[in-house]
Amino acid sequence: MEGKLAQFATLNQKDKVAAYQALFNELISREDQTNLPADIHTLVDNVVNQESVGLVISRLILSELVKALSEGKVKNTELKKAIVQDTLDIIQPRVVSYEEQINTLRFQLANILEEAEEWSEAARVLMGISLDSGQRALPDQEKLQVYIRIVRLLLEDEDSVQAERFYNRAALLAHTTTDKETLLSFKLCQARISDYSRKFLEAASRYHELSWVPEIDEDERSHMLSAAMTCAVLAPAGPNRSRVLASLCRDERTQELPSFKIMEKMFRDRILRSNEIKEFEGTLKPHQLARIEISNNDRLAASVVADDDEVHDPTVSTRKGPSTVLDRAVMEHNLLASSKVYNNITFRGLGALLDVTPGAAENMARKMIEQGRLKGTIDQVEKLISFEVMGEEDDAQGKAGGLGDVEQVEEDTGAPFTKRWDMQIRITAANVESIVQHLTEKGLVSFGTIQA
Repeated sequence: MEGKLAQFATLNQKDKVAAYQALFNELISREDQTNLPADIHTLVDNVVNQESVGLVISRLILSELVKALSEGKVKNTELKKAIVQDTLDIIQPRVVSYEEQINTLRFQLANILEEAEEWSEAARVLMGISLDSGQRALPDQEKLQVYIRIVRLLLEDEDSVQAERFYNRAALLAHTTTDKETLLSFKLCQARISDYSRKFLEAASRYHELSWVPEIDEDERSHMLSAAMTCAVLAPAGPNRSRVLASLCRDERTQELPSFKIMEKMFRDRILRSNEIKEFEGTLKPHQLARIEISNNDRLAASVVADDDEVHDPTVSTRKGPSTVLDRAVMEHNLLASSKVYNNITFRGLGALLDVTPGAAENMARKMIEQGRLKGTIDQVEKLISFEVMGEEDDAQGKAGGLGDVEQVEEDTGAPFTKRWDMQIRITAANVESIVQHLTEKGLVSFGTIQA
């Protein structure tokens, strides 16, 4: 091999082109390709680093190599990967002269790594592509596709920080394309970035929107619908989450999915039990089970107890707050659900319900009230949380006990199906309350005292 290359040095420029091309064709067409990576290394090193060869010949040989690799003339994937990586190592220092060949080789190497599920490595290879070079700047649509692919690969390895950086670059170019497939890929990136950034309400809405797109495969749509349900369950409890849950519960497709049961209980403001949470936890991805740190202010507030007896009471929980994203979502939901059951509750009673210290229970309720996600007041002297049960969202209780119809003024939300759903709930609740009151008057049922 080296002897042939030494002979080529004595040839004139025209003969060199034919000689190098013939040698390359001979190497690439061999039946036994075991020694091909070593021979290609010697050839590429010669044409790139020998000044006597010239730029025209080196570019020609590299272009022929790129073409042969793309056409599958190297059958073995490992050999192909070795050739591409070795060639890139040789010509990378002279990127200005071989930019087009380097970019094409990087795309090929990224394809090989992606097929091997080496997601982060494939993303790093794509990051090295020159997209804005003065010699050969890619069109905006191709840049957008590269950025979207990098985001997708990084998210496969849960690297949301790097992924968000490239997503922001893609967002600047999203308006430059009308290609439906590219736009759908970008919207999916939006949903996944929101998911990984713990913006679960936003992620749930985007996943649900994508689950209706007919161009997406049915299995993928089902997967997106399941992701929307999961994000809705993990979202912060409050009116905004209730609207997303209502939208998902009205979707008939959700009833066939595993997460429907827990989502329905959340929508109906029922308290969740530990066995239900354990079952749902098994369906979550690692980033949805991420541990969360309690701030110093929250830790201080959670450490406050009602009296000295509680310090030594073994029945009082010692937890100072939620430890995971799921833990926080469940605690906030159970706190909101308890506001539908009780008119008021002590710090200690709420702490027992949420399995946290009384101080942590008070702190969580205070935050939700401040953020407008819970209606109520806190009496720190009496150590009591009182819930507002006659607010706009609870005015159905004003008709309980057979009080008859009450004239109500409602805001026109422009959602007739939501109004119809709410009205059916109100009528059902009023009828149940009327039946219970009638049975109580007849002495057929009795209720014990419930202490919170």
